[in-house]
Amino acid sequence: MYRFAKTVANLGGRAGRQLRHGSTAPQDFHSKYGMGVLVGGSVFCTAVWAYVLTQTGIVWNLSPVKRTMPKPWRDAE
Repeated sequence: MYRFAKTVANLGGRAGRQLRHGSTAPQDFHSKYGMGVLVGGSVFCTAVWAYVLTQTGIVWNLSPVKRTMPKPWRDAE
């Protein structure tokens, strides 16, 4: 009787967690759609970054070494 009660409680807890977290999707979702979602996300991310890097005209704070000269701190006497 103890094993039966333990199994029923375990199954009931698992079902409760699924309902609480809204997990009503079939368990094979990742095996069915996982690669498509991964490829789609990668293509989207690459396209957005390609647009940002080539079309927006953002100045990317490149190093000013050897490009600027400091102003003199004091006037020469």
